[in-house]
Amino acid sequence: MRKWLAILACKVLRFVGGLIGRGSSLPGQIALRLCPDVLGRLELPPYVIAVTGSNGKTSTVEMIASILTAAGKRVIYNKEGSNQIEGVTTLLLTNASMGGKVRGDVLLLESDERYAKYTFKWFHPTHFVITNLYRDQLTRNGHPEWVYAAIEPALHPDTTLVLNADDPLVSRFAVGRDPARVKWFGLDECSVSTKEHRGMYHDGLRCPVCFGRMEYSCYHYAHIGHYRCTQCGYERHAADFTATAVDLDKGVLTIGGKTEIKLAFKSIYNVYNILAAWSACSLAGVDENTMAGVISNYILKNGRMVTFTLGERRGTLLTSKHENSVAYDTNLGYIRSQKEDCVVMVIVDAISRKYFTGETSWLWDIDFDLLDAPHIKEIVLCGKYANDLALRFDFTSVDPAKVKVRSTVQEGVDLLLGEGNAPPQYVVTCFSDRDKLLAHAKKD
Repeated sequence: MRKWLAILACKVLRFVGGLIGRGSSLPGQIALRLCPDVLGRLELPPYVIAVTGSNGKTSTVEMIASILTAAGKRVIYNKEGSNQIEGVTTLLLTNASMGGKVRGDVLLLESDERYAKYTFKWFHPTHFVITNLYRDQLTRNGHPEWVYAAIEPALHPDTTLVLNADDPLVSRFAVGRDPARVKWFGLDECSVSTKEHRGMYHDGLRCPVCFGRMEYSCYHYAHIGHYRCTQCGYERHAADFTATAVDLDKGVLTIGGKTEIKLAFKSIYNVYNILAAWSACSLAGVDENTMAGVISNYILKNGRMVTFTLGERRGTLLTSKHENSVAYDTNLGYIRSQKEDCVVMVIVDAISRKYFTGETSWLWDIDFDLLDAPHIKEIVLCGKYANDLALRFDFTSVDPAKVKVRSTVQEGVDLLLGEGNAPPQYVVTCFSDRDKLLAHAKKD
């Protein structure tokens, strides 16, 4: 009876919430109060795929869903990104019969890395994709090793792990597990690789197993690359699903030495998200032609990259997770690589949508020197924390004459509108501030 009441309450509250544009978490919260173990009482689809990590969860889930749908599978997934246990409960009960059978061929879940152990207390995924682990949201997550420890209890022995072989900390999840229950994705040394580390810090310098010194034969970005511990021999595992070539200038990714994927977004982040999605869908039985047909020139619908027009000026908004320097570095590197004359706006007005913090030390972890390039003609810093940004820029090699500071997003927008036929612009900010810019622009 408690299960039945929980399902009924969730469905009713979800319907009402849908009418007013809300309700992705509250219905699940109420259902869990009525029946705390309701997730353990459900009959789930044959495939349960979970995705977690510091970056790329939402994008990877969206691509997996698109591929599986094209393959004729009915996919149930949290499109709204409600990735904690309450949101997951809402998703499952809304799509369940009153008897508790979740309808669909695949249950696909984006899972918050901190709360995965609560979501998967009552059931476990058949496949668990882990994208990466970076310094991320210091006030919530502390150090990457703390996040690793938070994820580990969620990993059931019967679950097949799908791991980023190029991330040494993610790869550690395979230690002590049945090798048959681990699949790997990774990138061969290619045009994007370097012999020297790039970035303000190096979180791959020490082995995550024995803390010995690590050696890298190549880096793809940050601490992601090909590594080996000089002390215990812990090293990058050979990948089952491999990007064998990448040409970001041409926007072409080659998987398995034969399948070419055209990149709508020419970013190394996009390469790894595609690899993660490709791996999960291959394990779910989708053929390569179907996957390639969906992924080539795929444009994300989740707002991670948005093209717009502001006045007479075209622009591209790149979502860079606040408190996550690797996300910023990747997008700044993308702007630097484009080579066309442009203006860059950086907005930090609210650090988070979910909690309040004035902590801005993470700005010093971002490699803003990437914006020291001749084609970047002007840099506009705006928002509540514009002065924090300005101070950070004082310690870069960027020409101070290029930098303009405005205390509000509106003032930053007004500045760009007043410059007439200026070069196109890139805007780098987080979801918490994205709509403050787009409210003044026309989305393409």
